[in-house]
Amino acid sequence: MEQKVREIQENAMNAINSAEGLEKLNDVRVSFLGKKGSLTAVLKSMKTVSPEDRPKVGKWVNSAREVIEAQMEEKKRKLDAERLNRQLAAEEIDVTLPAKMKFIGHRHPNTIALEEVERIFIGMGYEVIEGPEIEYDDYNFTKLNIPANHPAKDEQDTFYINKEILLRTQTSPVQARVMEKGKLPIRMISPGRVFRSDEVDATHSPSFHQIEGLVIDKNVTLADLKGTLDVFAKELFGPDTKTKFRPHHFP
Repeated sequence: MEQKVREIQENAMNAINSAEGLEKLNDVRVSFLGKKGSLTAVLKSMKTVSPEDRPKVGKWVNSAREVIEAQMEEKKRKLDAERLNRQLAAEEIDVTLPAKMKFIGHRHPNTIALEEVERIFIGMGYEVIEGPEIEYDDYNFTKLNIPANHPAKDEQDTFYINKEILLRTQTSPVQARVMEKGKLPIRMISPGRVFRSDEVDATHSPSFHQIEGLVIDKNVTLADLKGTLDVFAKELFGPDTKTKFRPHHFP
C-alpha cells in the first residue's frame, strides 16, 4: 500500500509540473484529490486494510496529500505570475505615443468669421496687418485728418486713458502706421477689435470688430475696389451673391 501511495504522489507531482494552465492544474487536482481521485480512492479502500495497518496507511495518504497540495499551490502561484506578466505585456502603454487631445469649448463665431475674411483677402494677394488696441490720439485721429473739434473725439464717444492715449475707435490707425513706413505698393487689410462709448443694444456695443482695407499703387481705380468687393462677397456668401454699390458719407 505504501508503494501505491508513493506512485500516486509521484504521478501527481509529474502531472502538476507539466500542467500548462490553471484549468489543467485544476484537472490534476480533481484527478488525484477529488471525490473520485486516485488518492481519495486509497482512503475509501481503508475498509479492506487490517485495523492495525490503517493508521500507517492514513499517515501515508495524508503526507502525500500535503505534498501534492503544497506543490499545486506553488504551481498555481507560478501560473498566476505568468498570466499577470502576459497581461501586463499585452496592456503595456507606450508613453511615447501622442496623448489624446482634449477639446475644451468651441471657437468663437467672431474668430471663425475673421479667419474666413482673412483667408479670402490673402487669396487675392492682400497682407493681414494688426495694430495696437491701446493707441495714441495722434494715430487714431490727427494722422487721419480728423480735426480736434470733431464729435468723434468727445469723451462721450471715445474711451480715453489720458489726453494722449485711448482705446482705438477704429482700425484705421494701422493704415497710418503702414503708410508712415513709406514702403509701396500697399495692399493690406487690418482686422481687429475696436472700442466706442456706446450703449449696448441690438446694433451697438462698446467693443466690436472691424476690418479695413487699403490699396496704394499705380493705375488703381474705383473699378478695382468694386471688383475686389464683388469677389469677396461671392467668396463669403456664395457665387450667386449680387452686389450693389451706393455712395455714403460718414462725417
